[in-house]
Amino acid sequence: MTLSVAILAHSTNPRGGVVHALELGDTLAALGHRAVVHAPDPAGHGFFRETRCETVGVPARPVPKEVGLRALVETRIADYVAHFNQPAAPRFDLYHAQDGISGNALADLRDQGRIAGYLYTVHHIDGFGDPTVDTLQMRAIRSADRVLCVSRLWRDVLAQEYGIDAAIVSNGVDRSRFIPESRAVDAEWRDRLGLAGGPLFLSVGGVEARKNSVRILDAFRQIRRDRPDAQLIVAGGASLLDHSPELRDFNARLVDGNLSTGPGGAVIRTGPLPDTAMPSLYRLADALVFPSLREGFGLAVLEAMACGTPTIVPSIAPFTEHLAPGDSEWVDPFDSVSIARAMRAVLEPRRADALRSAGLQRAAGFSWETCAARHVAEYTRFLTGQRSLAHA
Repeated sequence: MTLSVAILAHSTNPRGGVVHALELGDTLAALGHRAVVHAPDPAGHGFFRETRCETVGVPARPVPKEVGLRALVETRIADYVAHFNQPAAPRFDLYHAQDGISGNALADLRDQGRIAGYLYTVHHIDGFGDPTVDTLQMRAIRSADRVLCVSRLWRDVLAQEYGIDAAIVSNGVDRSRFIPESRAVDAEWRDRLGLAGGPLFLSVGGVEARKNSVRILDAFRQIRRDRPDAQLIVAGGASLLDHSPELRDFNARLVDGNLSTGPGGAVIRTGPLPDTAMPSLYRLADALVFPSLREGFGLAVLEAMACGTPTIVPSIAPFTEHLAPGDSEWVDPFDSVSIARAMRAVLEPRRADALRSAGLQRAAGFSWETCAARHVAEYTRFLTGQRSLAHA
């Protein structure tokens, strides 16, 4: 059975849930299904990378940052509803939300009778600090006709705290793109970022409390005492949320540690990057430092492993679910000394070689084809259930 699926994301920027949506769409398209990934696109620039599947930049009104997160979320929900309420809007067999914004839009459309129902993937549940936004997030999840998730951690949270039965669809990594072999573009990024040849550590996701950015920097400062030639790249950072408190702490530590910034500096914050840059950054780094405090899965770890890059991860779920003890350097994410100890360990050649080998083997076990097959099974089960209800 050929399916037509509208996959809805919250942004066109490279965040984990958006990457998941695009990779799922691409793989479904390769299997012969019609998958169309949607996202609000206020700038009209489209998604951060080219895709095999169809994509739609949903017309979205500009929202000044000063009006706050609630206004942004409510506006984006309304943008989505307006888009799908157009008389010429195409119809799909399935509607699949990847976040609270699109989930609320689909809940509204179902309540209006425009769609029969929708699926929702929980990547993780955020605490936004705004009761209205938190309520909207849970409404999107609770209202879904079928809930999916990417790890046992969130399946268990959904079951134990909310009484929701969710199916695990996991994640994958594109091993045709994230490869260990060097490419000429690697040297271009080395020159562009001013990498000096000393130990190089990579953090992905920008400066955020969830990404544990301040403790990563504290650990890096400890490394610099022994290795003053070490550099830290903080890659990415496109986000709808306000991360200014963590950024203030981060910047204060830069000043306190007398750390130079920018290309060639001790700490290089890249901001949003072309998607094509990421394999090069993984390959250039001595390690990915990823002691994140809350993740749905942690896609960056698989990407780094597929590039042959040692990884540093926290000793918490979901990492403990899909990684074995020897796959990574494990740390207490609340202890910068523990993180620094792991950063020193990955610089030891024998340890680095062991981690590269283990990481490549682990990444080989995750494919988007497997992830897509799980989705097709869930989609088919969902449609069969709807048809049974229609004939009851």
